Amino acid sequence: MTESERPTRRRSRSRRRRRARLRRALLGALVVGSLLLATGGWIGFRGWQARAHLLNAAGLARELSAQVVGGDTDRALRTLAALQEQSGAARAATADPSWRFGRRTPIAGDDLDAVRRIAVAIDELARQAFPTLLRTDLTSLVPAGGRVNLTRLTAVSAELTQVDESVQRTRKDLAAVPADSLVSQIRQALTDLRAEIDRLASLTAAADQGARLLPPLLGANGPRRYLLVSQNLAELRATGGMFGAYAMLEAENGAVKMGKQGSSASLGRFTPALKVPGEIRAIWTDLPGIYPADVNLSPHFPSAAALYREMFRRSTGTTVDGVLAVDPVVLSYLLKATGPVLVPGGVPLASDKVVQTLLNDSYQRLNVKQQDDFFAASAASVFDAFFKKNVNPRVLLSAFDRAITERRILFWSARPEEQRTFGESRMAGTLPEQDTVPTVGVFLNDGSGAKLGYYLRPTANLTVGECRPDGRRELRLRVTIRSTAPKSGLSESVLGLGLAGDPYTARTLVSIFSPAGGAVVEARLNGVETALGSGTERRRHVATTSVDVGPGAEKVLEATVLTAKTGVGQAELWLTPTANPWTTQVHSAPSCDQ
Repeated sequence: MTESERPTRRRSRSRRRRRARLRRALLGALVVGSLLLATGGWIGFRGWQARAHLLNAAGLARELSAQVVGGDTDRALRTLAALQEQSGAARAATADPSWRFGRRTPIAGDDLDAVRRIAVAIDELARQAFPTLLRTDLTSLVPAGGRVNLTRLTAVSAELTQVDESVQRTRKDLAAVPADSLVSQIRQALTDLRAEIDRLASLTAAADQGARLLPPLLGANGPRRYLLVSQNLAELRATGGMFGAYAMLEAENGAVKMGKQGSSASLGRFTPALKVPGEIRAIWTDLPGIYPADVNLSPHFPSAAALYREMFRRSTGTTVDGVLAVDPVVLSYLLKATGPVLVPGGVPLASDKVVQTLLNDSYQRLNVKQQDDFFAASAASVFDAFFKKNVNPRVLLSAFDRAITERRILFWSARPEEQRTFGESRMAGTLPEQDTVPTVGVFLNDGSGAKLGYYLRPTANLTVGECRPDGRRELRLRVTIRSTAPKSGLSESVLGLGLAGDPYTARTLVSIFSPAGGAVVEARLNGVETALGSGTERRRHVATTSVDVGPGAEKVLEATVLTAKTGVGQAELWLTPTANPWTTQVHSAPSCDQ
């Protein structure tokens, strides 16, 4: 072989080796591709099966929820069996080796993993939480014959703790699923399931907490005394309404009776003012420490309750163990369980009319003394019905759940160890210093000195906006306040002091609370920049402005709000409970990481 032939032969062998490697690579690709196609087809088939089972399970879960609330245990047990069959099938459809392989692929892996975890979550609830919940004797949580059976309540507490642990564990697992990269259908399914489980978790946590706390609160370890105060939603305050009528509740060994009753006005005026927390005083001066009707100008209920308790002690010499606040809307929910109640004097209180009766009609037809007597008699009548009538416990618990969710039942214990147990739950009414999700507060205080709050129809829209270079998120808030008040014909009790000038014009002090660590940047009233009072409470910037709305008119307040540093695209609203519920909408956005 000549020197000139050697390079040619080397190039030829090199080309053959490259062609061989290429053939092997192509063959390998063909095999892998065929496997992927086959696996993908199998995963698609299994996915179709899982989807069908999950849809069936979701429908059954809704049926089960309605049957549990309605107390239809026999049907609920049958529904639970069907739910377990469907959720188990969905779990099995997402558990085979092909699905596990697909969960590791870079394109569809996140979606397949999310579907698997959704299936597991529903199956866990169907097999662990729901059966125990159906076995639990919820009648232990409601009074019978004027008494709560504390022995039975203690026994049911262990079961409720087991349910809550299961639900909270499932909630935690789903919260860890990354949602931003999922396809829209799976992301929406995950979002909906999280919302349902969040609601279930709040229910089970409240039931568990109640079962553990109620025995000592109801006097298992000695007599207790509480102040029951009614928030008058006709004259708005940040937590709901002005503290109007009060009643003493006395509890011992599970038996509860109503004692002395009166009105906040009877407690008098306190000068020098009681000590008010510094941040609240900087916004509202000493008013919360002077007038019992102003203790709740701030939305932080523990501060209001502590002030009211001290005012009651100084005025009556009686020290209570805590303060429980409710409003007439709560009574409307309870009356659905008890049925109509007849107040002495022949006035019936029915679920669909009690709010109008207490917040409007009574002011139109009664003088001040008669109003106080009527409010006291109404409270006593509903109290007697609640404790002495035989009511469906599930309907009653559903009413309590709705009222607590809407922050219409608030409780504060004067015993720090008990108060810590309530933490930052809705029932505690605590304004948290940290946010899980950026939360904007819109709180209303009457500035008219009148009872025109009954006629207000508020709406709120919150939109998550741009991601800023400084790491904060911009939120756009739009609050509309409309008045349905007539132009004439209202009594002096309704019109009150008429501090807006025209006695039929409702003046409302609107306070916007930023998310923790955030800020309210600007506000416009009907499109015109408006002046804002400014302060800080519990790490939240507070901006307040006065909004006057005449009969049949409406005003629109728009504000730009900043969060602390965050990338999340969700936000929440916290609103003053009103006689006519808010209409709300929150528009989320993709996270800043997308």
